[in-house]
Amino acid sequence: MAEVKQNGFKRVWLITGASRGIGALIAEAAIADGNAVVAAGRNVKAIVERLGESAALLPVALDVTDEAQAHAAVKAAVAKFGRIDVLVNNAGFGLLGAVEESSDADTRRMYDTNVFGLLNITRAVLPTMRANRSGHVINISSIGGYRGAAGFGVYSSTKFAVEGITEALHDELKPLGIHATVVEPGYFRTDFLDASSLVVAPDVIEDYDATSGEVRRVAARLNHSQPGDPKKLAAAMVTLVDAKTPPLRLPLGTDTLAAIARKNAYVEQETQTWRELSASTDFSA
Repeated sequence: MAEVKQNGFKRVWLITGASRGIGALIAEAAIADGNAVVAAGRNVKAIVERLGESAALLPVALDVTDEAQAHAAVKAAVAKFGRIDVLVNNAGFGLLGAVEESSDADTRRMYDTNVFGLLNITRAVLPTMRANRSGHVINISSIGGYRGAAGFGVYSSTKFAVEGITEALHDELKPLGIHATVVEPGYFRTDFLDASSLVVAPDVIEDYDATSGEVRRVAARLNHSQPGDPKKLAAAMVTLVDAKTPPLRLPLGTDTLAAIARKNAYVEQETQTWRELSASTDFSA
């Protein structure tokens, strides 16, 4: 994306879920790189306490599930900085439990944030990007957005949705000079496995003890011992935005790279095994 200095800033970023965790780290890295940041979150006070006060920072109240708040946040951003060059859809949370253990209420609440909330803010931002024929939409997915796994099935389904949305956006926006990238972090040493970011299904079904039950135990042991460095993730986001030709998909972490390789190999093997039946369903020539 071409660099256009405006109001003395390299670019203007809007980051959701920016009061803590990866969102706050991305905001800090973007400001340090000479950008302005519209830091969005449910609690503006928490954003200011985490990021401080700066001419490069505009904290805005945003519950992504509220479409009116999404439009208000974009209006405030444009009024302050004149444009939005980068949207980072980071807000979201996880749900740990087998698919059958995951309640309807928890599932719907997670979809409201992870999928419908992402769509709310994306729809609000795109008109200004289209008007400028420039911009970059970055959707934070997960290692679970490329491959589903026991214990995180419903959470993965929200990230599968994010992946599909981003692939479509990539095709729709490219002719307009706007990039779209889905970022797939592996396990990074953040608070994602804490109660503040992860809902653990209260219902436990004994039949799933060896699958999702084991994932529950592994998650508890892994919490705050994850292999990924979140500060390096934040720095990688700046590198991504600076790229002249950003990728559609950006895996982050060796664990994600390994998971992608395993799934690709599995899909290739299974496709070859069932190719004859798969090909048999066309009309005969």
